[in-house]
Amino acid sequence: MDYKYIEQLMERYWRCETSLQEEEILRTFFSQENVPAELLSYKDLFIYEQDQKTADVLDGNFDQKILGMIEEDEPVKAHTITMQQRLMPLFKAAAIVAIVLTLSNAVQNALNQKAEVPHQTEMANINKPQEGPSVAKADSTQTDSLQKTDSQQHEEVIIK
Repeated sequence: MDYKYIEQLMERYWRCETSLQEEEILRTFFSQENVPAELLSYKDLFIYEQDQKTADVLDGNFDQKILGMIEEDEPVKAHTITMQQRLMPLFKAAAIVAIVLTLSNAVQNALNQKAEVPHQTEMANINKPQEGPSVAKADSTQTDSLQKTDSQQHEEVIIK
């Protein structure tokens, strides 16, 4: 048999010049059982697509097999969260802050009381009346401008 037309199509195929119809002719030719020995090495190239179409088809039980492997669990029900549960972290944080402030205040008061303990000599002086001019007395007294001495009047003139 003369396979010149097939050989010409093969040469055009390798140069990427064949049309879809000519490629279909090549596929049909190589799908036959009687393929010449010199072209037998190209057979797998052209029948590959037809073999894969039949080999990669999923059967009708595919979906059932996949769903069986997944084994869907029952849907998870939503839990209701109360306002008290939502605010619980805030309550805990407020309690911690209150405890820390209370403890720091207690420590500060204890340290201040140690610093304020007066010595025995100072305790004896606490009840004694203190000497010196009384500010309250000086403020409440009124001086008569006529009874001022000459030195006091002289000081007022200099100040003015």
